[in-house]
Amino acid sequence: MNVRLRHVLSVVATIAFATVAGCDLLRGYTEGRGARIETFEATATDRLELGAARFVFDDFHGLSTDTLETTALPWKVAGTALLLADDPSAPPTQARLRTILSRIGFLYPERIANSPWPEQPTFADAPLGLVDGRIRRRLPAIELDTVNLGCAGCHAGVLHDADGNATGAVWLGLPNTSLDLDGYVDAVFDALTALGDDPDTLFVALRQAWPETSEREIATIRRFVWPRLAKRLPELARAGGALPFRNGGPARSNGVDALKHRLGALPAEDSAAAVSIPMLFDVSLRSSLLVDGLYTARGTERFQARDRRMPDPPERLAGIVGYFTVPTMGVEPDRVPDMLPRIADAVAFLFGTMPPAFPGRIDADSAERGERLYAAHCASCHGSYREIDGMLRLTGFPNRLVPLDEIATDRARIDAISPDLVDAINDSEIGRQQIAARSGGYVATALTGLWATAPYLHNGSVPTLWHLMRPTRRPSRFQVGGHRLDLDRIGIAGETAANGDWLYAEDYRPWSTPSLSDSTTPGQHNGGHVAPFDALDEAAKDDLLEYLKRL
Repeated sequence: MNVRLRHVLSVVATIAFATVAGCDLLRGYTEGRGARIETFEATATDRLELGAARFVFDDFHGLSTDTLETTALPWKVAGTALLLADDPSAPPTQARLRTILSRIGFLYPERIANSPWPEQPTFADAPLGLVDGRIRRRLPAIELDTVNLGCAGCHAGVLHDADGNATGAVWLGLPNTSLDLDGYVDAVFDALTALGDDPDTLFVALRQAWPETSEREIATIRRFVWPRLAKRLPELARAGGALPFRNGGPARSNGVDALKHRLGALPAEDSAAAVSIPMLFDVSLRSSLLVDGLYTARGTERFQARDRRMPDPPERLAGIVGYFTVPTMGVEPDRVPDMLPRIADAVAFLFGTMPPAFPGRIDADSAERGERLYAAHCASCHGSYREIDGMLRLTGFPNRLVPLDEIATDRARIDAISPDLVDAINDSEIGRQQIAARSGGYVATALTGLWATAPYLHNGSVPTLWHLMRPTRRPSRFQVGGHRLDLDRIGIAGETAANGDWLYAEDYRPWSTPSLSDSTTPGQHNGGHVAPFDALDEAAKDDLLEYLKRL
């Protein structure tokens, strides 16, 4: 693989700033592993338990001296910096760090509601979604607690009660619609920069926050991490910051722009290709992955109608998912093949995962009328559902690519996929597992668990399903992050302000810091997907909405 492409494929799509804390002197591959995943590997009684553990706790080679050069972070350095930046006069405690990370949208669940394990895990050392482990080496003497972004960071979402309020429970497979990856990047970069050139304050606070820290780890930070920080931070500041692209705020991610900017396959410009973090239910019926069907496994027809009699085996989908660890975790491409069995375990768990039940009331008569409307207006793109054991299950999925001129939604994500970028991916080590291709449209997604996945459209530009069905009523701006669930309109609970913005109620206190999504900015336009609703009157739209609560 040429040097330029190798650099591209080792760039994180979400926390590329981690080169800030990269330890250039830690040469020679050394891998760390979290104690939790090692315990599960030794004690899991079946593949379901092991697969869920891999989804939550496995780093998939993301904790190593290599990934410290790309995306992993020395956890105690980053955490202490966040504490000092938040309030240098307050005691540096784990409780305060939890508050800081919760504001960014990370989750510290009281329970995982669809956990297959006999006992619930706790998250005292790091939030759900940051996998942690310790890197050790004898020569030179190295010990370093490290974190990296894991699967559950983006793909585990909060549950809501019958009043629409967030509970202390999460569901694996739902999107985290409050996680602000840009906020995480900015907070850590700003906090590290604020440390200045005197490490003494850092080490005093670090020992208070983590009193069990060994002298070997302190020496590792002094000898290797701090010198790299002192050199790299000013370089990034002069270049304009830690990220050459933006993810677009809570509930969005932007892997394509990461590749685009690093490779130079498209001219550098303001970020425009962010997409909604997707739910992961019924992925076994997908013949391609990502909103435009960019990736498909070798030997698979890209847009192939499927039903439950012909799902992909977990091992085939693992070949595509393995690629995602390269840009999001900084894993070297040549390390992906040997971890595919571990990824297949996580995929097998997802194959058996269904969404949670809608927490509010459903009008049965209205939903029955809505079912007929769905069959007539939606199923040809979004798939057919049938009741099995009291639950609606997706039984047939067309994997239909809808051309851009037909769907008419924002085109920025399509335009971001250049021929050069596609060629680079296919010529890489990852090209042995999958084939990338420009599609010129968007794949109509399955709607399983739709009610819990706001904001809507592929770029997360519409706050509720009620607004989606009424294109002229879609607000240009709305708040997202730490929101309540609107059980009637289905989506982000809010009120229409005098200027037309969709904002939280004045007396509502969000559990994470919200951001204002603006559809007038590039890549976040909220137009399109109009034709299915043109023929529906208000009563029909309400009936369809009622049916969608059941999916």
